[in-house]
Amino acid sequence: MSHPFLLLSTVPLRSVAVASVLATSLLLAGCATAVPLTPAADATNVACADVIVHLPSTVADQASRETNAQATGAWGDPAAVLLHCGVPVPAPTTLPCLNINGIDWIEDDADAPTYRYTTYGRDPAIEIVIDSEAVSGSTALIDVANAVAYVPATGFCVGAEDVQLPTDGATTAP
Repeated sequence: MSHPFLLLSTVPLRSVAVASVLATSLLLAGCATAVPLTPAADATNVACADVIVHLPSTVADQASRETNAQATGAWGDPAAVLLHCGVPVPAPTTLPCLNINGIDWIEDDADAPTYRYTTYGRDPAIEIVIDSEAVSGSTALIDVANAVAYVPATGFCVGAEDVQLPTDGATTAP
């Protein structure tokens, strides 16, 4: 009858060590690829699920990355484009609004060269943060437009030229 410890001694110790190192490396490499993000307040909204499953595999020539949070997306290594679905719906603002492929985006450049774009007139709202030193913001917004369109538009941006203002003290009062 053989003893179980004797069977172990027939396997070269070097092979066991190499296998252990490879297994540990693969395990750590798998953990290192996820981009750590925090889910937005309304990330569980069903519309966000539609957006996420339709996100492209590349954005602005950057490959998609795994994330650790619901209703998020990331592209690039290091991540140059981050997406959160379910952020608060923005109120009317004086920030610039861009219409790209039928999607209205509010542009916030307060942290330039990192730009924050938030959909306007869609609920839930979607936010995309772009490192403009790594990728083109307009290219990234074009690339995600088809997925974002799964959240129906309920409003749109208007500019001063779109609003009728009273002229010279005119009033509609009787």
